[in-house]
Amino acid sequence: MLCIRNNNTNPYFNLASEEYILRNFTDNCFMLYRNTPSIIIGKHQNTLAEINYEFVKNNNIDVIRRLSGGGTVFHDLGNLNFTFIQNAEKEDNLVDFKKYTKPIIEVLQDLGIDAKFEGRNDIMINGKKISGNAEHVYKKRVLHHGTLLFSSELKDLSGALNVNPLKYSDKGVKSVRSRVTNISDHLKEKISVKEFSNRIFSYIRSTNKKARIYQFNHIDTEQINKLVDDKFSTWEWNYGYSPKYTFEKTILAGDKKLEVKINVEKGIIRKVEFLGDLFENDHLIEIKELLINIEHKESSILKSLQLTFSKIPNKNIQLNDFVWALF
Repeated sequence: MLCIRNNNTNPYFNLASEEYILRNFTDNCFMLYRNTPSIIIGKHQNTLAEINYEFVKNNNIDVIRRLSGGGTVFHDLGNLNFTFIQNAEKEDNLVDFKKYTKPIIEVLQDLGIDAKFEGRNDIMINGKKISGNAEHVYKKRVLHHGTLLFSSELKDLSGALNVNPLKYSDKGVKSVRSRVTNISDHLKEKISVKEFSNRIFSYIRSTNKKARIYQFNHIDTEQINKLVDDKFSTWEWNYGYSPKYTFEKTILAGDKKLEVKINVEKGIIRKVEFLGDLFENDHLIEIKELLINIEHKESSILKSLQLTFSKIPNKNIQLNDFVWALF
């Protein structure tokens, strides 16, 4: 087993590194890493329906879609991520959450914490979640990765994932919000997140006879960065890959209002319905036509509507505020 202590904290790089290892290595691998503040979306989720868009934008939080399914999670430097990528021993037994969480639970128990595997894929302490896990199968290799809330800013977690469930309707996988807690709050003897990481890394090495430390070389890093550029940092993957959805909202400006309904498929606005008196009818028709077949993306909408808005006299709402209201 290759044991990788990945000190890079760029979430785009780290998510891409998992796919790179999965597809290009033949050895079993274990990796630990941390990310700067970011939201990690499950492969089959509608990104905009899972995030507090205003909070995410105002706090410069990265949003990245991962390879595996399941729900959305929040990462920061107080959260430790672990990844197992292994060749399947039996082709019909690829998915096994208990197998990969077992060594993590053993480390926690050695630290005096009564951690337990509960539900389908969670590690819990006293009924509160400290780890969510997900898996992805590629050929005869399985990727298992999980979070470990050690000393995360739980207020940021709550703020980033505090969404309005009424704005979006879709068939994407919905996240199930759980009560969470930090591991550090349950330790008898205080240690840092780095010391906690060292404990896990050492335990994995000691329990795998063929374990050896591996570091990404120049070629690895180059290929991972290419994956970042081509996939993991793109709007098409992180937002456009979402299942088709409907967005509904009422925009208020003084005593004027506009009811908006937008149908989006593969990130592209396919249908728009307006009802209200926020704009004159001629302008409303023009705005509606300009929104069709463009990305449900701030910069794309701003560019498309800029000229039209500049010609509207006595506007009830400014362009930036109107576009902001479409998310």
